[in-house]
Amino acid sequence: MRCDACESDAVVDQPYRGAHLCGVHLADSVTERARRELHRQLPRFRGGTIAVALSGGKDSSVALHLAHGYFRRRPNVRLVALTVDEGIRGYRPATLEAARALTERLGVEHVVASSKERLGVTTDEAVRELRGTVPCSFCGVWRRRLLNDAARDVGADVLVLGFNLDDLAQTVLMNLARADLERLARMAPHPTRQPGLVPRVAPLATIPEREVYLYARLEGLPFDHGECPYAGAAARNVYREVLWRLEEAFPGTRHALLRTRERLVRSILLEDAVGAPGRCESCGEPATGSECRACAFRRQLQNTLMGEARS
Repeated sequence: MRCDACESDAVVDQPYRGAHLCGVHLADSVTERARRELHRQLPRFRGGTIAVALSGGKDSSVALHLAHGYFRRRPNVRLVALTVDEGIRGYRPATLEAARALTERLGVEHVVASSKERLGVTTDEAVRELRGTVPCSFCGVWRRRLLNDAARDVGADVLVLGFNLDDLAQTVLMNLARADLERLARMAPHPTRQPGLVPRVAPLATIPEREVYLYARLEGLPFDHGECPYAGAAARNVYREVLWRLEEAFPGTRHALLRTRERLVRSILLEDAVGAPGRCESCGEPATGSECRACAFRRQLQNTLMGEARS
């Protein structure tokens, strides 16, 4: 196939819009879509500190690269990359190396938040003790906590996440299937500031995962291809497969799910009810009950360790 914008060979087809693009025009398209999202999600941003969650994978690496290009000519903007080291052997070291390589190339400040140092436990240690608990459940909660803490530590006004179109559409589908409208409203990007949380934005929100990958390869960005060894147990895998099938049969399903979420948030959910309604009695962070999920998992881990010590 030929590119719809020139005579070059196409490298990607876009069934959701009936188009084919070469490498040059795909890169231009990704950059423009990310620019529009940053402009839409940060309509009144006048300057300050932008933190970017950088895992070292393709999505976060592309998000940092695009954010750097968008803000680099603005002297009143400080860009900081944040990487969480959960302590996963055979996986996290390679992604940390890729993250460092990219920040050095771009000249971006890089901060690593260690789960062992900040929470006193690694994901590997927790997996050994919390048998029967899906690792992604507590690892994801702790990672979000560490990102938020690190973002506040560097004085970030905004936290950029590398969520692509597939990621967000899967999350919408999961929350709809569970009838969890409150969590649907709290997911990024955040139209309003939620108490205790650095606002999240997602510049890759309209870009499919495949196109993010191609962009990263075309731009020669350093990123790690590895998959977390615990990812296979995640419930998200089911929704990912369902969404792939829906998108193949009905191109545009992913975009429609994002529009559904936006309409629900505007029409049904009250903005003042979007954030977590209370504070955790243990740590003071936002919580939907008397205890946040991060502290609940830490308490579960402590109880397990105490039970083993008694036996």
